Amino acid sequence: MYGLVNKAIKDLVVSNYGNEKWNEICKLTEFHEEEFVGMNSYPDKLTYDLVKNASLVLKADANIILEAFGEYWILYTADEGYGDLMNMTGNSFTEFLDNLDMLHFRINNIMPDLKAPQFTTRNPQEKSIELEYRSNRNGFIPMLYGLIKGLGKRFDLIVSTEQIQEKNDDNDCHVFRITWE
Repeated sequence: MYGLVNKAIKDLVVSNYGNEKWNEICKLTEFHEEEFVGMNSYPDKLTYDLVKNASLVLKADANIILEAFGEYWILYTADEGYGDLMNMTGNSFTEFLDNLDMLHFRINNIMPDLKAPQFTTRNPQEKSIELEYRSNRNGFIPMLYGLIKGLGKRFDLIVSTEQIQEKNDDNDCHVFRITWE
């Protein structure tokens, strides 16, 4: 994962729990650097360990932390200089979802080691859509829930997400039904 992701995890923890809790997480993770370099690639294990140890230190379920992080990520990346890129991705919630792969393609030009998930929308309705999610990484579905929630906030919508299909031997993706008000 890129340092930008780990830096956002740090910022989320520090802004909600303080530097002392972040330092405890770093100690458990055996991460001894002061900062993450946003454009540097770090081992995925580091990110997994940060979330696992945040769960221990903050006494919170890792899935709750990942969901909160996903929501935070939408606002964080816009503030970290990616707002224009996000603005180009879509003028509506569904247009943005339709263009997630294009967003990742553009980001991949900046971050060549990016291993972005793939998304496909299907069955659009007036206030719902289905989203296919493919990823080589496991364990990030709670983050996806948060990302969708944060994206809904970006477009002034209250969204709900329900998983309707799990990835298994018969299909290559998870599928979610997203509804909004």
